[in-house]
Amino acid sequence: MLKAIALDDEPLALEVLQSFCNQLDVVELEKTFTKSDDAFKYLKKYPVDLLFLDINMPSISGIDFYKKLPHKTMVIFTTAYSEYAVEGFTLSATDYILKPFSFSRFQQAVEKAHSQWKLQNQDPEQQYLFIRADYSLIKILFSDILFIEGLDDYLKIHIKNQKTIVARMTLKAILEKLPQTEFIRVHRSFIVPISKIDKVRNKIIYINEEEIPVSASYETAFFELLNQK
Repeated sequence: MLKAIALDDEPLALEVLQSFCNQLDVVELEKTFTKSDDAFKYLKKYPVDLLFLDINMPSISGIDFYKKLPHKTMVIFTTAYSEYAVEGFTLSATDYILKPFSFSRFQQAVEKAHSQWKLQNQDPEQQYLFIRADYSLIKILFSDILFIEGLDDYLKIHIKNQKTIVARMTLKAILEKLPQTEFIRVHRSFIVPISKIDKVRNKIIYINEEEIPVSASYETAFFELLNQK
């Protein structure tokens, strides 16, 4: 779970953040602050994973406050002023949400931070996962997975030189267990490992003579990840 604090000179804004955080199980808002000096002292003593940070404050801007931090912390900027967005993202902000924001927009930002946090804390030694299928827990090496196919609440995990495993699980759930730099969802029904792709032609992925479509909603993220390799 993400450990977080919030800094905003408006107490009502902090109440909203606290209420929204209480509705999510991936983040714990440890403390809220209206004064930047108090927040800075707390962070020096108790580092956190995530900072909710207003930008337009009377004593110091949120951007200047973030630049002063002695250690790297993920930040979600919360402000009513869209003109700060570009500068916020140049600081590698996790997200930038404009007030007044909805719970769904807030949840989207927090889930993005949670995904980054999981990636940063992923155990590099773990090269496998366990899947419950056929009344057993089956160990599957990441390197053996050819692709994963979703069928409603079931998955078909296609494995190199092995029988396909059918498990009761969603694509979203299994994607959270896979290394995010190696596996990507390319369609509402398919996840593929980048290393197993033989070629891509006309938005069709070829893996071991299987043809897997790339849908429009996943196309941009897929090709961006390919270009990073």
